[in-house]
Amino acid sequence: MTGNYGKLTDEMISELADICGNVITDRDAMQDYARDESPHAEIRFPEAVVNPEDTSTVSRIMSFASKYKIPVTPRGAGTGLSGGCIPLFGGIVLSLENMNRITRVDGENFTAVTESGVPMAALCAEIESKGLYYPLYPGEMTATIGGTVSTNAGGMNAVRYGVTRNNILGLEAVLPNGDSINTGGEYVKSSSGYDLTQLIAGSEGTLAIVTKVILKLTTKPPKREVLFAPFSSLQDAIDAVPEILHLRMIPAGLEFMERRIISIIEDYLEREIPYPEYDAFLMIIMDGDSEDEIHEYFDTAGEICKKHGAAEALVPGSEHAKRRLLEAREKFYHAIKRYAPMDLIDAVVPRSKIPDFVRQVKEISAQHGITVIVYGHAGDGNVHLHPLCENMSE
Repeated sequence: MTGNYGKLTDEMISELADICGNVITDRDAMQDYARDESPHAEIRFPEAVVNPEDTSTVSRIMSFASKYKIPVTPRGAGTGLSGGCIPLFGGIVLSLENMNRITRVDGENFTAVTESGVPMAALCAEIESKGLYYPLYPGEMTATIGGTVSTNAGGMNAVRYGVTRNNILGLEAVLPNGDSINTGGEYVKSSSGYDLTQLIAGSEGTLAIVTKVILKLTTKPPKREVLFAPFSSLQDAIDAVPEILHLRMIPAGLEFMERRIISIIEDYLEREIPYPEYDAFLMIIMDGDSEDEIHEYFDTAGEICKKHGAAEALVPGSEHAKRRLLEAREKFYHAIKRYAPMDLIDAVVPRSKIPDFVRQVKEISAQHGITVIVYGHAGDGNVHLHPLCENMSE
């Protein structure tokens, strides 16, 4: 162990079992808790894994850990890509997977209350069954709602709907000493004191363990359509973005990608993506009340793209073709992961600086003989970089 952390003894493990029941200490059983989905995740085993089923038990576990100075690493589904739930200092992994109950979905107040361990797919399905919509789409829908809060997850819908902290109203959370707190509430506005909800969101378990979340809901737009535009250069594609964002309607997503990732996804899905001769692409994802409304928007957005050098502005002519384009974008990470060993770097820059940033990345990577795959969210300046480990030793 490092620092001033304590180490679990057999007596402590027995005390912990009295608090929360089953305590996992078998090394084989802890294998899944020793890493996340990072491409090169370091394996770090905890000394014990616990799976509490309510906030009261989480509080008692944290009080126990505080008393003995045992490090605690909270964990959701382990779908993260940056090592946030890896127990670097051993200690206890506190998994929230058993806190998986949706308390209520309130159609009158457009809110939902849910425990942290509910997977996003199940949560969104329940909300949409009530005719409502939680717009966050983090890319991996097996992620838990608590994990998305702790990392302030974004995704392809962030341009219009914002990231996680823009879509939560309150939290129940447990502090390091075991005290539980409630922040915010099932209301839209409050000016009473510090906004602890926003402070805890994105803190990745360093300030508190989120056990319950109050979500802000909306109605789901009945239609979603896609526009796909090929450009000769990334600079041309990005030049179109500010003008697109100045239009009256805001797209749900505005994605950019280069030819290399398109070639990789074509191999992965074993199908062709339109316009193989072009080097850069924009994908505009638009929600609306009707196809006519969206297509009117696409007429204007498409002309903007063409003004900036796009060869075409393709709107898929069928639901099947639209789904294939969206699926291709959703599978980028999985395609690259299968293509070659790689690392993952996320960066955020001003939207207008994306071409300059990508150019500098490519210049540096060329100096070192490394291929870097680049794509991301043109609408908010989030750039995904994947340095490939082709023909390289570990």
